[in-house]
Amino acid sequence: MGQGQSNEEGPHLTTAQVSHELALRFAKRCFTPLELYSFQDVFKSLADHQDSIAYLKEDTTARFLEIPDILGASSIIFQMISYLGAFPFGQDAPVVLGFEQMVMVVVIMTQRYQRVLKKGNRDRTKLLFRSLAVYDRGESHNDEGNPETNEDTHKGEGSGVARSHVAGFTVDVAANDEEVEDDDDLALAALESLDAIEVFRHGDAPITQASIPSDNLKKLIMLLLLIAPLGTQESLARHAERLSGDQLESLRRTADNILGAFVNVEKSPGVKIHQFNTVIPISLPFMFNGFNALFEHFLFSKNIDFTKRRDSTPLPPPNPTIDQPLLPQIGEILDLNVLSQLSFFMPGDTLFRRLRLLYSGGDAGFSMGSFETKVFNWRAPTIFLVSGNRISEPPTGGQERAFSDTLPSKRFPDSSKSSHVVFGAYLSQPWRQTHKECIGDTDTLLFQLEPVHEVFHASTINKDYISFTKSSTSHAGIAFGSPNPKSKPTAGLPPHVSLGAVSLMLDSSFEFGVFTHNYTSGGGAFHNSQSRKSDWQDRFEIESLEVWGCGGDKEQEEQRQRWEWEEREAEARRKVNLGTGDIEADRALLEMAGLIGGNRSGGSMN
Repeated sequence: MGQGQSNEEGPHLTTAQVSHELALRFAKRCFTPLELYSFQDVFKSLADHQDSIAYLKEDTTARFLEIPDILGASSIIFQMISYLGAFPFGQDAPVVLGFEQMVMVVVIMTQRYQRVLKKGNRDRTKLLFRSLAVYDRGESHNDEGNPETNEDTHKGEGSGVARSHVAGFTVDVAANDEEVEDDDDLALAALESLDAIEVFRHGDAPITQASIPSDNLKKLIMLLLLIAPLGTQESLARHAERLSGDQLESLRRTADNILGAFVNVEKSPGVKIHQFNTVIPISLPFMFNGFNALFEHFLFSKNIDFTKRRDSTPLPPPNPTIDQPLLPQIGEILDLNVLSQLSFFMPGDTLFRRLRLLYSGGDAGFSMGSFETKVFNWRAPTIFLVSGNRISEPPTGGQERAFSDTLPSKRFPDSSKSSHVVFGAYLSQPWRQTHKECIGDTDTLLFQLEPVHEVFHASTINKDYISFTKSSTSHAGIAFGSPNPKSKPTAGLPPHVSLGAVSLMLDSSFEFGVFTHNYTSGGGAFHNSQSRKSDWQDRFEIESLEVWGCGGDKEQEEQRQRWEWEEREAEARRKVNLGTGDIEADRALLEMAGLIGGNRSGGSMN
C-alpha cells in the first residue's frame, strides 16, 4: 500500500486497487478520526442496500443536503457526484456511490484533496466541468441513480463513455481540439501521489466538444448563490425565505446575469470548456466555495455528541455570528443574492455579516458632498455600486444631451439589448479627493453585475484606478480607469472627458454615467475582458448609488472618531482671528495654534 509496493507491483495494479488505495489515503489524511467516524455513521444511516452493496440514491442525497426542489438542481448534483465518485478514472463514471466513492466526492467538493495532492496542477475546474458536461445522443436515458442502471450503463459501453443522469444526454463526448489538453491534471496528480501513473487510461471522453447545458448551469448557479453564505454545520433550511416571492425572482435574475458571463443563451445552448476555463479564474474564482460547507455535512453525525471530547473537555461553542443577519439592511442595489454574487469573486468572510451601508444616494442625496461626508474616513475596504438605465442614442432630453456633449462621440455599440445596468468597484484604500494622483492599487477591481457578470482586474499599464474630483476641475465626478482631471475650465467649449480603455465615469451631479470597454486599445488601468473581445459603451441615467464598508463596529467607531477629530480641527481654525492683512502675522497665529508648521500639536489622527 506504500510507495515501495507501488514501485514493485505498479504495472499489475488494477484501477479498482488504485481507487481503493487513493480512498484510504484521502480518508486518513483529509479527515480527523472523529470526522471519519461520523462520516461512516452518516453513510450507514443513509445507505440503501442491494445484495452486499451499500450505496446512496439521488433522492436520499438531496434530502440529506436539503437541496430545495424548487431549484431543480438535485439531479444535476447527483450527476456531478456520480462522476466525481469515479475519480481518478472518469471513464468509469457514473459509478455506484459506495462509501469509498463518497470519500472521493467529499474531499473534492470540500477541496480537502489539497492536503494530499501537493504537486502538479491541483485545480479542480476541469474536473468539475467534466462532472457537469453532457452531449445529446438524440435518445433518452432515464437513469434514476439506482446501482443496477448505473452499473449496467457504463459496463455496456465499450468505448468507456460515461452517461449523464439527465435524461437525453451523455457525459463528455467531444472531438479533439489542439488548444485544450484532454488529460485531467488533478487525476494525474492523484495517480502520481500513489506512484501509479502508468495506470492512467485515456479512455475518458474528449472534453472539447462536451458542453454544460445552459439550463443546467443556471439551476446550479441558483443553488450556488443560495449556499454561498453557508457556515459549518449550518442548515440550508435557514435560507428558505430566499426561495419565494420577489427574492426568488431576484435569485433567478442574478443567476441569468452570471450565466451571461459564460454564454449568450440566444446563440448557444451550452457552455464549452474554453468558456468555462476563461471565465472561472477571472470573474468567478470562488463560485464553487459553497460546496465546502454543504458537503461537510457528511462529516457531522446527529448520532454523535460533539459537545464533548474523549477527555470530557467541552468543544468551543459555535460561532455566535451565525445568528447575525447576512446583511444588516437591504439596499436599493445590494440584496442577499447580489451579496452572494459578490462572494463569487471576493472572499465571503469579508462580505457576509461584515458590510455596513455607508452611503445611499436615495437617502443622503445624489451629490459629491454627501458622498464625501458619508464615505470618507472609512479606513477599511469599500464596495461601490451604481445602477441605471441606458439612455438612447442620440439622446432625447436636454440633460442627456448636455452629458453626451461632454463625452467623445459614441463610436461603440451598447453592450447588450438589456436597458438596465449595474456596475461596481472594490477599493481597499480609503477614499479621498484626488488632487494630483488617483487612489487605488493592484487590488482594485472594476466589475459589471448586470446584465452580464464580469470582473476587470487592475493592470500595471497605468495607475489611473480611481479619481474623486470636485468642481475646481474641468470635469468633476468619480472615475474608474480614466486619467485624473487636472485642468480648469477653459474659454469656450470645455474639452471632452478623457475616458480610459476600460473605465466607468459618473458626472459630478450623479445623474449620468458611462462605462467604456475599448478592446482594440489593449487595456489601461484595468484589463480587457477575456470573454467579450469587442468594443462597447453603455451610457446610462443613474438610478441608485451605494457604497458599502467592509468591516464591523471597530471600523465604524474609527470613522466616527476621525470625523470628530476633523470637526475639532475645523472649529479651532474658525476661532483663530485672522484677516489682519499681515500674511506673516496670520501664519504666526496659525503656528501658535498648532494648526500648521512644526508646532502642530498632539491629537493628530495620522
